[in-house]
Amino acid sequence: MKKPALFLDRDGVINVEKNYLYRIEDFEFIEGVFELCHKYQDKGYLIIIVTNQSGIARGYYSEDDFSDLTRWMVDVFAREGINITDVYHCPHHPDISGPCSCRKPEPGMLLKAAEEHHIDMKNSLLVGDSERDILAAHRAGVRESYLFSKEAIKSEANKIIKDLKELL
Repeated sequence: MKKPALFLDRDGVINVEKNYLYRIEDFEFIEGVFELCHKYQDKGYLIIIVTNQSGIARGYYSEDDFSDLTRWMVDVFAREGINITDVYHCPHHPDISGPCSCRKPEPGMLLKAAEEHHIDMKNSLLVGDSERDILAAHRAGVRESYLFSKEAIKSEANKIIKDLKELL
């Protein structure tokens, strides 16, 4: 039986955007992210993180650095009573490693999650902070998407939100 998922971008949705973040001491959770995850987890949604990480291709940090930070972040969510089902990342950059199917706006990470976790994409939703997140969701068959931005005035998303608490 398929389940819906709450897809979340990492940088700019889960944590405050800091260029090429890979150190735990620089990680700062965005207000409302735990409450948002609780709401959807309580409704039976899987929580899936999908994140572009071109800093790996650029050589700013390693896969191990990314994995260490991810383990720590998932542990913090667990301490808050939230089960992160999986984390998908794209370590590529088209100018460095060439084109790929996983870098958003391509839907590769979402489609892989759908296959591996039997996700009902039509009843899932995505929260992202860029238009490429929204495009990836649409291309993967996710009907409901939210652009988390204080500046945006136009988007392909269902709605632009300025605070994660708008989704509670």
